[in-house]
Amino acid sequence: MLGSLLMLGLQDALSKYLSVHVTIWQFQLLRSFVNLGVVICIILWMAEPGLLRPKRLSRVALRSLLQVTATLLFIGSAPLLTLTEMAGGLYTFPLFVAVLTSLLPGEHVGPRRWIAIIAGFIGTLLILRPGADSFRLASLMPVSAGFFYALFVLCTRRLCREESPMAMVMATNVVLIITSTSGLVLLWLFPLPDAITAMNPYLYRSWQPLLWWVAGVIALCGVLNSLANLGLGKAYQSAESSMLAPFDYSYLIFATIWGYIFWRDIPQPTEIAGMLMISGAGLFVSWRERIANQNT
Repeated sequence: MLGSLLMLGLQDALSKYLSVHVTIWQFQLLRSFVNLGVVICIILWMAEPGLLRPKRLSRVALRSLLQVTATLLFIGSAPLLTLTEMAGGLYTFPLFVAVLTSLLPGEHVGPRRWIAIIAGFIGTLLILRPGADSFRLASLMPVSAGFFYALFVLCTRRLCREESPMAMVMATNVVLIITSTSGLVLLWLFPLPDAITAMNPYLYRSWQPLLWWVAGVIALCGVLNSLANLGLGKAYQSAESSMLAPFDYSYLIFATIWGYIFWRDIPQPTEIAGMLMISGAGLFVSWRERIANQNT
């Protein structure tokens, strides 16, 4: 679990580093091809092509769309935010999961969990600092990514429990390839005005000249992404989710470390306090869910 999150943090740092050299559409397209190559190699090694066939295509497609939306919102904010800000916004997803779960029939979220959820969102406000001179609307992108990632988590838990992980990974990368190709073509045919493009060239430009070393780093990101997701899958198959929840928040630490290594970013005291509140709230919610599951 820790090794996988360390690799994901490095991948996200590299994607942010590349944001001045390529567009998000290039990055996602090329990385997805690498991911597919890794998956196909594993399937050939296992000699089980049936693992690539989803049992319910509509559910797997919905899961893939939610994950792709979260990915684009998260990585799309890379040129404008620090890695700490990105991670803090994304890790609101356990709080969104608790809120969305409370809306489902037969689910109940007690007052203590609601207090933890509110505390977690206060932590998010400490990181984003709305009303401060440093606040940007781009700060809402990783929070939005957290919301869609929460929907992705719920979809995986409730609709895709019987699906092969290989089929789900394959579907996600196919959707990413379709989405990225569509973005490249649309922005090539209908380029946006320079005033808009200048706001976030990473998101609003089409294909850019690709340097060989940039292609190599994107390939490395694809390998890191594939290995990390396989490691996370193995971790969740080997232990209870509630036991792994504390380790999940190590991503916030790794993101801070990689942010310092690459850009010498040092979190502000309010950002540190916000991350601690988000982590504490998320851990408390996970603990209460574990108790509730044991009592049912």
